[in-house]
Amino acid sequence: MSWWRDAVVYQVYPRSFADGNGDGVGDIAGIESRLPYLRDLGVDALWINPWYVSPMADGGYDVADYHMIDPVFGTLWDAERLIGAVHRHGMRIIVDIVPNHTSDRHPWFQAALAAGPGSPERARFHFRDAPNNWRSRFGGPAWSRVDDGQWYLHLFDAAQPDLNWDHPEVRAEFESILRFWLDRGVDGFRIDVADRLVKQAGLPDRPEREQLVPSYQDNGEQPDKDRPEVHEIYRAWRRVLDEYPDRAFVGEMWVTDPERFARYLRPDELHTAFNFAFLKCAWDARALREVVDRTLATHARVGAPPTWVLSNHDVTRHATRYGREDTRFVKRVHDVPTDLALGRRRARAAALLSMALPGSVYVYQGDELGLPEVFDLPDAVREDPVFRTGGRDLGRDGCRVPIPWGGDAPPFEFGTGGAWLPQPGEWRDLTAARQLGDPASMLSLYRLALRVRRDEPALGDGPLRWLEMGDGVLAFARDPGFTCAVNLGVEPVPLPEGRPLVASAELTADGEPALPPDAAVWLST
Repeated sequence: MSWWRDAVVYQVYPRSFADGNGDGVGDIAGIESRLPYLRDLGVDALWINPWYVSPMADGGYDVADYHMIDPVFGTLWDAERLIGAVHRHGMRIIVDIVPNHTSDRHPWFQAALAAGPGSPERARFHFRDAPNNWRSRFGGPAWSRVDDGQWYLHLFDAAQPDLNWDHPEVRAEFESILRFWLDRGVDGFRIDVADRLVKQAGLPDRPEREQLVPSYQDNGEQPDKDRPEVHEIYRAWRRVLDEYPDRAFVGEMWVTDPERFARYLRPDELHTAFNFAFLKCAWDARALREVVDRTLATHARVGAPPTWVLSNHDVTRHATRYGREDTRFVKRVHDVPTDLALGRRRARAAALLSMALPGSVYVYQGDELGLPEVFDLPDAVREDPVFRTGGRDLGRDGCRVPIPWGGDAPPFEFGTGGAWLPQPGEWRDLTAARQLGDPASMLSLYRLALRVRRDEPALGDGPLRWLEMGDGVLAFARDPGFTCAVNLGVEPVPLPEGRPLVASAELTADGEPALPPDAAVWLST
């Protein structure tokens, strides 16, 4: 079986993972220093968020040079050394690729500004004499004006001009970038906003009603999203990747229509894609079962494995979301009551659920520590362009606060020079060092579950069978001889038959064996 069909992939946001040179910002040396931690955690692969040369207008997703490492992270030699070290530790490495847009500092865009209207240099981007009505995903118009009066398109920040994927030079350049990193040993790519590369010919206005649809809810073919022509690009990319054995793509698409989503995962396109329906779903047994059934059916029609993800660098951490009255993720909200103890209890159960389902699993750094979202960052330290474009949405910095590794005070051994975002003092109880010494901690639960998952022949890719345990309970069997049960109700329920392997909570109620509310258990049957 190919590794990507059932891998556990750990997402590393480099700025916030570990600082190796003491400047307060995470880097490649920091990642390398923590590889034994990741190996012992039990993950199969690392996904590294962008480490390329960038002005950091959007945390590295504004790339000025796709072939070089930004000095804040290290050098190309450091990256090559890390790739080798990851492989020596028995893991694989996936790197981000950002094809929808560049930085406004990219040489191509600088050449376009210098060349003027109608030039071949401007044809690589979307320049026009008057804007349409499209809106940026970060707020405000999707167009900015340059000195000669023309406008350029940016679906995200103004510092991120969109590339014109109808241009053959753009397509050739990115195939070259893929080969550059494949030749250096990377095992795959995560494709940023994979559904937005191609725009409708003529860039027509969107219907006004569509302008009001939240970015995490829009769906289906639109002038700036999910165009049928995008599949030609990924067929060409797949031909490149197939030149290198055992490599894989994972796409980021916020496409909720199952038929349209499945098209990206046809055998000659992407290998996998993020399952955001699971991430967005409420903590509700019926809703989760519907998402699982729909996910499995969607992927079965094209023979692709599902992915299961609970958090990432763009969304409110699930340990916080699950402690709220409304546990869905529709958009970021910052001012609602949150019961963090409840959220962590549910996060423990959700971890076991996601790891027991067929397919692969993604763990965002800090999930294994039960880190919550940080809301009280000073405005002066917030860097997310989502916040800079109006401040109504505090943005994504709260899920990007640097990891607490050890010690009793910030920066909690993140590095010797502080941390680029301040860590809450109460994180002293959540450090990796403290949790390693506590068999009941979130980290200990993840380490045990991932060890069992690797050793249990029923887990990974493959089918499941639902078991009926009453309303509010999700239970399923994986052959041979494995059962997962999750109690999302408000009362304890009897344990299924079998020998417990891993449990997210103590399996008792009133002194009798039972599965308590907001808890999950794996059993050998």
